[in-house]
Amino acid sequence: MSKQIKGTIRSRKSYGRNPGKRGEFRRRFLIVCEGEKTEYYYFKGFRNVTSNVIHVTGLGKNPYKIVKVVLQLRKQALKEGKPYDKAWCVFDKDEVPNEDFNRALSTAAKEDVMVAYSNEAFELWFLLHFNLVNTGISRTQYSEKLSRLLHIPYEKNLENMYEILTEKRLKTAILNAGQLLAKYKNPDPAKDNPSTTVHLLVKDLLMK
Repeated sequence: MSKQIKGTIRSRKSYGRNPGKRGEFRRRFLIVCEGEKTEYYYFKGFRNVTSNVIHVTGLGKNPYKIVKVVLQLRKQALKEGKPYDKAWCVFDKDEVPNEDFNRALSTAAKEDVMVAYSNEAFELWFLLHFNLVNTGISRTQYSEKLSRLLHIPYEKNLENMYEILTEKRLKTAILNAGQLLAKYKNPDPAKDNPSTTVHLLVKDLLMK
């Protein structure tokens, strides 16, 4: 694992200026995902549309362990002098017990690690590219709906999902995700189904 990703997170005050090809502000992102394929392949797609440096991996671990991995990588990178400007965890509520899910969120918040969570599944973010989904549905229904909307059988290992959804729908997804999150007047991420904060990570990646 340590050979694949090395980095840390710095506060906004300590951002460095890493000039890109045209002198633009380049930031270094660390994205550690629960899913080994779906989220991993999707976020890899952003490497082609932003000058930021994006290191992403999928570990197949539960939310709390994902947070702990990020913390370990941060400590390691601090020693190596190769800091990340932002560190994000990406995970789902799915069947994770509420207590464990909330523990992961609270630990991340205390350690200044950002979280892009989805309740119930990451596929909610994909559906929001087409419609505002405001009722909780099963994983099977996610796949069925996406297959109809995409006109191809949806599979979790689609390597070009970012390209399939196209940038044209990205603004719609961000708007829908924001509206969905805003409807919860007293937020409780473990119980707010459906909800997602993936749009916050997407906006961060695309911010210039």
